[in-house]
Amino acid sequence: MGSKNKLKRFKENATFDNVFQPTREEVVGNEFALKGNWNKDFFKNNQPIVVELGCGKGEYSVGLAERFPDKNFIGIDIKGARFWRGAKTAVENNYTNVAFVRTQIELINHIFGEKEVDEIWITFPDPQIKYKRTKHRMTNSDFLQLYKKILKPDGIVNLKTDSEFMHGYTLGLLHGEGHEVLYANHNVYHNEGSPEVVTSIQTFYEKQYLEKDKAITYIKFKIK
Repeated sequence: MGSKNKLKRFKENATFDNVFQPTREEVVGNEFALKGNWNKDFFKNNQPIVVELGCGKGEYSVGLAERFPDKNFIGIDIKGARFWRGAKTAVENNYTNVAFVRTQIELINHIFGEKEVDEIWITFPDPQIKYKRTKHRMTNSDFLQLYKKILKPDGIVNLKTDSEFMHGYTLGLLHGEGHEVLYANHNVYHNEGSPEVVTSIQTFYEKQYLEKDKAITYIKFKIK
């Protein structure tokens, strides 16, 4: 994507009511006004809040919002030019139950209040295979504790990935730390029992993986 195109998308994002692009200083300084107030001040209802971390183009957040009008969805990504597509689709279709925030995932406890979130989706994260990159792996122990802060006590985390490594690493960690694995499948499109919500929404990259016959894996769990 050219810099001209990116600039155009950033400008358009600024006109969308469903996009928030706080500065890092605002976020770290706890000046983000919607923290703890998403339902009251933005969605204007008490529906469950579902967050997608690393939402990319926003297809999953928008797909979920379309299927579940009784829930509120928030996509998080540091690349606003990417989720521009999802934000624009939501505006065009008048989906009022979906929003996007441009920020780093490690700052989510400054975006959401304690126990404000009902569910988290992590869709196709970078597996960060090299050992020295473990600290950036989105299901490592530190990230799980971060998610626990914003999740309700019974909150659920979903991991959907094309990486067998990420799937195996996460399952091992969950079992090792005593978290509750509710469902795990290493090839969702070859299993008749796969949850419909996992197979009915496909991202741009997921379609590419499937064309190459890559297995798509899924884990649903609770953090103890």
